[in-house]
Amino acid sequence: MKLSFVIPAYNEEHHLGACLESIMRELDGERHDVEIIVVDNDSTDRTAEVARRYPGVRVVAESHKGIVWARARGFREATGELIANVDADAMLTPGWIERVFREFERHPRLVCISGPLIYHDLSPGIRFLVKLFYGFGFFFYLLARFVFRSGSLVQGGNFVLRREALERAGGFDTTIDFYGEDTDIARRLSRLGPVKFTFGLPMLSSGRRLAEEGVLAIGLRYAANYLWVLFSGKPFTTASRDVRPGHHS
Repeated sequence: MKLSFVIPAYNEEHHLGACLESIMRELDGERHDVEIIVVDNDSTDRTAEVARRYPGVRVVAESHKGIVWARARGFREATGELIANVDADAMLTPGWIERVFREFERHPRLVCISGPLIYHDLSPGIRFLVKLFYGFGFFFYLLARFVFRSGSLVQGGNFVLRREALERAGGFDTTIDFYGEDTDIARRLSRLGPVKFTFGLPMLSSGRRLAEEGVLAIGLRYAANYLWVLFSGKPFTTASRDVRPGHHS
């Protein structure tokens, strides 16, 4: 079984190296069949140059700006049966790759697995609030998956799916700008097989969006978009703002 990492990256020269190094550390001494694809999403900095410093990393270009467009391009380029969708400002935790292979090998019907993000660069107080948010999210995940059977829970930037399942589901929906793209994947894939969310698959990530826009605002926005996509198929929020330093849109 082959695992393809797809890493969308727009102006991520300051974070991408740590992301790639975390993957390399997890692969050190292992014999898993893995490829790493960085999708340069029309960057104006040294993102592509940073990616090419790492042996075996393949860089592809996607000029249409947007996280979903970049994920879709990486999906088309990937050759693995499993596609790991990881953000450029994230870092794998120890045992992450082993856990992914073990889950898919033990559960042949599993079509997608996801886990939480740990915002390592935020204060302990904010990280505690994020944990509370995940607690509420997990409750709604259980309702959606096992009671209403209307969807599941996927954390964007930390999810792995089966290629053939997403192909059957119609691929990534590029009409979605940012918010709700993960819930859309969870909703459509859950019709084809189990979509599992587990706290046993955490990933470190930058909390810059939370720091920029506020925990409460982001929490309410994510909750609204989760429910809107789950029950209507379309997100409540139709546009997002770039939170990278020096960029405002």
